[in-house]
Amino acid sequence: MSKKATIYDIAKELNITAATVSRALNNNPKISEKTRNLVLATATKLNYKQNRLALALKSGKSKNVGVVVPFINKNFFASVIRGIEDELYPKGFHVIISQTYEDRNREKKIIQNLLNAQVDGILLSTSFTEQNKDEFKETVKKSTPFILFDRVLRFNEISTVTIDDYQGGFVATEHLIAQGCKKIAHFDVDQSIELYQHRFKGYKDALAKHNIPFRKEYVISLQSNMEAGKDAAKTLMNLPEPPDAIFSSTDNGLLGAVKYLQSKSIRIPEDLSVVGFSNEPFTQFMEPSISSVDQSPLEMGKMAAKVFLEQIENDSNEKVQSNVVLPAKLIVRKSSSKT
Repeated sequence: MSKKATIYDIAKELNITAATVSRALNNNPKISEKTRNLVLATATKLNYKQNRLALALKSGKSKNVGVVVPFINKNFFASVIRGIEDELYPKGFHVIISQTYEDRNREKKIIQNLLNAQVDGILLSTSFTEQNKDEFKETVKKSTPFILFDRVLRFNEISTVTIDDYQGGFVATEHLIAQGCKKIAHFDVDQSIELYQHRFKGYKDALAKHNIPFRKEYVISLQSNMEAGKDAAKTLMNLPEPPDAIFSSTDNGLLGAVKYLQSKSIRIPEDLSVVGFSNEPFTQFMEPSISSVDQSPLEMGKMAAKVFLEQIENDSNEKVQSNVVLPAKLIVRKSSSKT
């Protein structure tokens, strides 16, 4: 393996001091344009690579930002990452993407590695829950900006970007009521996670507003996948009084339910209406197309990046905390429209 070129090699090649080379590479205004161009050309010729970690230690800025999500291959998180990169890349930042697979120990190690790499900030959708809040608090390094998005825990001096999950749950349920549904079931995912708590509360409050009794047997907690959705739908339809609608906190779970209902010749929406949450791409291409609450992932990513930029551009010694809540929008399609 050939030895890496250094600023001393460039200096020797041009017969100038290493200090002059360093200033030229870092755009010091005291260096003439002619000298700067000559140094850059020689650096390219010698295949010189700046040590980003050394620069970070010297300047206090690495221009790297960590983005940590549960799963990269989920459409929602992929779109959030795109929004973050769209906002940060033009500002000269590089994004380091990691996925936790919902493993808290893995998440802690990822965060520590990012901090060791001197990243300028960490944008995170956490796998921790309210029960592990104190544990997560120990993981967070106060001097590095943390922006939590989608799945969040609330702390002083930690900014968050979410959508209005309560509004999404309320509007979705009220829409089903407006279609004439009176026996509305709900697919829950994990009540230890704030966003699912809010969606569930929106569902319950919409029922209460319209004097529809809440029925515990209509609420099923499941994993966000097709098989769980099939099992949940089977359980509901075997009740003495099956529901006439389902509002699901997850599109993926609802997909399994729809497949089961169709296998039993239960017509959607004539016999049973359904609304999901997330507006996954498949919802618009199914037959019937599935109504769903849009989470605006691209906008969420852009906003998380903007909040990060606001923090690092703050000249005061005080921490800047922002708690941004984006509006939720119900996309009505055939699965819940009886008109």
